[in-house]
Amino acid sequence: MIELLTELLSYTFVVRALIVGVLVSLCAALLGVSLVLKRYSMIGDGLSHVGFGALALAMALNLSPLEVAIPVVAVAAFVLLRISENSRIKGDAAIALISSSSLAIGVIIISYTSGMNTDTCNYMFGSILAMSKSDVILSVAVSIVVIVLYVLFYNKIFAVTFDENFTRATGTNASRYNTLIALLTAMTIVVGMRMMGALLISSLIIFPALTSMRLFKTFKQVVISSAILSVICFVAGIVLSFIFSFPTGASVVVINLLMFGIFSAIGLLKKKY
Repeated sequence: MIELLTELLSYTFVVRALIVGVLVSLCAALLGVSLVLKRYSMIGDGLSHVGFGALALAMALNLSPLEVAIPVVAVAAFVLLRISENSRIKGDAAIALISSSSLAIGVIIISYTSGMNTDTCNYMFGSILAMSKSDVILSVAVSIVVIVLYVLFYNKIFAVTFDENFTRATGTNASRYNTLIALLTAMTIVVGMRMMGALLISSLIIFPALTSMRLFKTFKQVVISSAILSVICFVAGIVLSFIFSFPTGASVVVINLLMFGIFSAIGLLKKKY
């Protein structure tokens, strides 16, 4: 096992993927608890499709993918909240509207420029080879910002997650913190897409929270469990991908699915006995 880890860490691209992946997994798990409890977990899937459209546009214009995708997806998150809160188009319908439109625009842009090549597949399904040094630096910076803001506003995020109406009644601007959650999610989605892919990145948000809820009941317990579980599953996914040459994103999702099954079984046994 030690020899395997030594060999794994001898590759620069693996070290880059581990650094960014651990941070992104941590960010996604923290935000995922609130998104799942607010029944808004599919926002990750919607924003990842927006991210794919933004990445396609960046590739067509020969611009830095992350530098284009982060502001575009952040704006999309803000617009998504406004549409959902202030119009007749609610929740899942707003997400489906924006995500399908963005994905279609991205495919059209790619078809008229580079075509469906290897780079496109990497963005859709993820690749640890896709992380350049500049991507790592930007991703680490964004991840640290997300974690710091989450810790600073933890109490407010907790409040709007569990009882938004009561939070508004106490004079807190709940819309501001809903927007914060959405923007932090957008940033996390973009930096994670390079490895997990646009079609799989939302799993980092949904799985750890749902898995932890099988055993733990309090918000704090679920948050801590989700963070630890998400990091463990990502590292295990990287190792599995390295050993069997599986796609990285798919390997991480399979490990998360396995842990969900284990936690669910333990949760049922606890209720039974």
